[in-house]
Amino acid sequence: MIHQYVCRKSNKIVTEKLQGDRFINFLYSKSREDRNFILKLATSKFLTSFLAHINFNRKLSQERLKELIKEFNIDKDEFYEPLSKFQTYHDFFERKIKFWDCRVLELNDNLIASPADSKMFAASIKKSSLFYIKEKFFDFDELIEKEQWKEAFINGDYAIFRLTPDKYHYNHLPVSGVVRDFYEIDGYYHSCNPLSVKILNPLSKNKRVVTVIDTDVDGGTNCGLVIMVELVAMMIGKIVQCYSEDRYDSPKPINIGYFLKKGCVKSLFRPGSSTVILFFQENRVKFSDDIIKNSLRADVKSRFSENFTRPIVETEVKVRETIAENIIVK
Repeated sequence: MIHQYVCRKSNKIVTEKLQGDRFINFLYSKSREDRNFILKLATSKFLTSFLAHINFNRKLSQERLKELIKEFNIDKDEFYEPLSKFQTYHDFFERKIKFWDCRVLELNDNLIASPADSKMFAASIKKSSLFYIKEKFFDFDELIEKEQWKEAFINGDYAIFRLTPDKYHYNHLPVSGVVRDFYEIDGYYHSCNPLSVKILNPLSKNKRVVTVIDTDVDGGTNCGLVIMVELVAMMIGKIVQCYSEDRYDSPKPINIGYFLKKGCVKSLFRPGSSTVILFFQENRVKFSDDIIKNSLRADVKSRFSENFTRPIVETEVKVRETIAENIIVK
């Protein structure tokens, strides 16, 4: 089956050319007797590191670089560094962009920004909500682990952001606030291809970094507690925390008690594709109308919609672009 999404800028339906689709189909096939053994091997840290090294540490010629830019329809004018800096595939996929010019942040404290260049959709944990999706993509308790945060987000809302290998791989802060918790959970390196997500529900099984941000503070976004989960994937072996308030300069790790500013660089995914999930407390945010409308479009062929009574359709968004606004609690 093909997989489509909606381009937010043009409102057009786009058919995605998924990387490694045949391999993913083979790997996650339920019909093979050796599936569990192969999956365990393929999603191990060792094989992920090996595959990443083989794929991304190769020399990249200027000719091939220009072909990639054309193939992925990338605007090279956004690049922060000259093309001559990209000596390997690794360099290219970890490129920096002039986000202060090409991903302009709306100056409104009440708005929530996209954390990544990605395809996203919004949903709810609340069972009575029209947008409730029964553990289709993750098990919330397994994903978060800590009891105190499970209770705080009962009946909350969330958004899933799927990054693909061609995209800008830095994550930015979606909100402003104080870090109340920051921890890493070990796990596998499953693919985040829509096919694997549909078959295995891997998001709560992958290695991940969890950041809990309190936005109800001075200078905060005023949308309650927010959880930002950054997940590794196949050939994404590491998530580098590199928070900076001055473009990419003077990066520092994330620590509990830090005040983080919306729109600033937070972290970097090593090359490949991966996922970010944002969780919001009940009745604290309202997602943008076009994102909600797109998620219900019946004319878009999304793999996520299979076996559901309603469509689940992604919208392509840019990092730092507005995706929601807060709901002020009086």
